[in-house]
Amino acid sequence: MKHYFLLLLLIGCIASGHAESGWKAHWINTERCQSETNTWLAFRKTVHIDKVPQTLTARIAADSKYWLWINGRLVVFEGGLKRGPSPYDTYYDPVEIAPYLQNGENTIAVLVWHFGKSGFSHVNSGLAALLFEAVVPGVEIVSDKSWQCTVYDAYQDTEAPYPNYRLPESNIRFDARMEMSGWNQPGYTGKMPNAEIISSVGVAPLGKLVERPVPLWKDYGLKPYVSVRRSSAGDTLYCRLPYNSQVTPYLKVEAPAGKVIHIRTDNYEGGSQYNVRAEYVTRDGVQEYESLGWMNGHEMQYILPEGVKVLDVKFRETGYDTEFTGSFSCNDPFMNELWKRSARTLYITMRDSYMDCPDRERAQWWGDEVNELGEAFYALSPSSHKLALKGIYELMNWQREDGVIFAPAPAGNWRKELPLQMLASVGWYGFYTQYYYSGDSSFVAGIYDRMHHYLHEVWQVDKSGLVIERDGDWSWGDWGENIDMGVLVNCWYYLALKAEKAFALQLGKTADADEIGRMMYSIGKCFDTKFWTGSAYRSPGYKGETDDRAQAMAVVSGLASADKYPALVKVLKKECHASPYMEKYVLEALFQMNEPAFALERMKQRYAKMMDYPEYTTLFEGWGIGPDGFGGGTINHAWSGGPLTLLSQKVCGIEPTSPGFRSFKVCPQMGTLTEASATVDTHFGKIEVSLKRKGKKIQATLSVPEGTTAEVIWPDGSRKNFDPGRHQAKHVGLKGKKGSLGITGEKGGVL
Repeated sequence: MKHYFLLLLLIGCIASGHAESGWKAHWINTERCQSETNTWLAFRKTVHIDKVPQTLTARIAADSKYWLWINGRLVVFEGGLKRGPSPYDTYYDPVEIAPYLQNGENTIAVLVWHFGKSGFSHVNSGLAALLFEAVVPGVEIVSDKSWQCTVYDAYQDTEAPYPNYRLPESNIRFDARMEMSGWNQPGYTGKMPNAEIISSVGVAPLGKLVERPVPLWKDYGLKPYVSVRRSSAGDTLYCRLPYNSQVTPYLKVEAPAGKVIHIRTDNYEGGSQYNVRAEYVTRDGVQEYESLGWMNGHEMQYILPEGVKVLDVKFRETGYDTEFTGSFSCNDPFMNELWKRSARTLYITMRDSYMDCPDRERAQWWGDEVNELGEAFYALSPSSHKLALKGIYELMNWQREDGVIFAPAPAGNWRKELPLQMLASVGWYGFYTQYYYSGDSSFVAGIYDRMHHYLHEVWQVDKSGLVIERDGDWSWGDWGENIDMGVLVNCWYYLALKAEKAFALQLGKTADADEIGRMMYSIGKCFDTKFWTGSAYRSPGYKGETDDRAQAMAVVSGLASADKYPALVKVLKKECHASPYMEKYVLEALFQMNEPAFALERMKQRYAKMMDYPEYTTLFEGWGIGPDGFGGGTINHAWSGGPLTLLSQKVCGIEPTSPGFRSFKVCPQMGTLTEASATVDTHFGKIEVSLKRKGKKIQATLSVPEGTTAEVIWPDGSRKNFDPGRHQAKHVGLKGKKGSLGITGEKGGVL
């Protein structure tokens, strides 16, 4: 079994980015380097190039992060990905460097930050080092003993308090009195020792190299703050950011030597934990400094000692390279703002991986990621799809030898399973949604066997065919109380089987598909017998209040038949136990039961307190702050952004009907809204839908991208197909219950 999993790990790494061989470069650092926590290394190399090639890709790797300058120009601001394509291997970046080179002498400078410790998002190799290789005919730049390298002593540790144990990053202290001025520029005359070769490529502890599967970060450049104010005592600058963002702080001051400036954001204790901060120790005179480790928040705070004159402060935002190409708007300002905050929260929880939060943990918890990857299809450009794909490979490459899948992964100090999160991950809303909405099935063959092993060997069913509840390492179904785990586990398992069956058919594994189909049939046949009380779903022996999550999951899984919808709606009008994580599924169930008006009403009721904080641009981990929060209560948790998906997907009705939106439907559920519009960016182009309702009339305008087809489906079941182009469809005649749009007539045509 051990050899089986090692083989799978290798296969997964190759599939996720092609582990490379035949490297000419070596891992290098300096003789003095001991790879301690929070080590910073400066590297230089001068190379002569007779004629710059048209293209030259440098392959660069480091544990953990690096910054690259060529001929004094900043080329990469924070390169590298946190380690973990598998538990043993490392990512490398392909970087096009030809535009920065010149005929003749060239100076290459690299600053490396070695975290030197593991966390919930990174596994430490224990080796601070750089690997650099750029080779084409006539040009060979490789990391070897000809490079110069030194420990950069100006970078230091702060005193306590330190970042909480979940973070691999340390606080950064920079003592400008020890600055190596100009070390990264041509003509530097300071002395640096030659580098030492410390390892070949492909061996422990850095392992195989896997190409970076996501874009380099977008660098928005240094910008002024929205506003700057001083504290009444004059010792602190409060600098407002335009929104909650991932930023590095910059300052320009005049000061005597030895003054300590403390730098942090308003999220320094986000999630009730110490997160990252920075310190700057001044040299004498006018000086500039940018702290390179990113922080997040709505406000940067510079705490100034006496004698420091501030000349300028700025910030640099960096983040995942994607665009906000999706949109939603309607006649209800509350819903517009909720969609906007959901999108902002989604973006700030994207970087090396999808994160639960950008402050307390920065961890790829897959319960969070399932919600996040769904939101991305409606809010962001297709470049965002690569981040979830990276996460899929990581999750499965980290599978334990006993078959258990766990998150967060990668992680150097956590290997525990949350069973329901894992079922959600490999299932319909996780892996299958990533495939179906992106149209990319490339990962399916590489993960199927491991997924199958997890669902059929780790999990077991009883004689009736219902799944046997497992505690795992952490029996977690949601934050809050009144969680009916028996119902939930069967619903999540059923959805996981549903996804697995689709993958089996895709791969031609008909025997697997048949067996999975029989298992699904058994669950469907026995589900009501065990859990239906006549008015709600409840597990035998469950003593809590009726769980709104359980009713919702019964609906969205398809295990609850339509005849039970009236009773389930009554439950959902009474019970409100779900955290923002599971509330997404409660609201989705209401749309599925044709209750759009109540879905929007409940959405507004549930999110009212969270939205009643105008100073925040992001959504919370719980429904409020402090006692109203869950799990420590961060103010930026993208799992809360389920309304973003539902407003675009259900209210405007845009959903794919074949992989990648090659065909899609527009099935609007406007509830009491009179106007609603949405844009969805696909690989084929943008889908645009605009809806207007006046009295008994409703009009839809839609843009269908080239290479796709659309079907408009009205709530009465009438349909009309549309080819690429811009179209409108009109219906008149409202029938049915309040909040639904029962349309009796049909007109349509090309505008």
